[in-house]
Amino acid sequence: MTHEQKPVKKLSTWRAARTVLWSFFGVRRGKDHDEDMAHLTALHIIIAGIIGGVLFVLSLLTIVNLMMP
Repeated sequence: MTHEQKPVKKLSTWRAARTVLWSFFGVRRGKDHDEDMAHLTALHIIIAGIIGGVLFVLSLLTIVNLMMP
């Protein structure tokens, strides 16, 4: 009896970050969306979204603080 193993999905962190960045931009291809949803869990997306949102807000605050004397 052979037991098939699912291939280990590498770079799921990068895939989640890429998915969230594309969602911030607002453009997503259907093929890529379906592929990402097959490989990512909701937890990956939530964590990447929170981190992406925090980094976005911090970068805006940094830009404003650099512009305001």
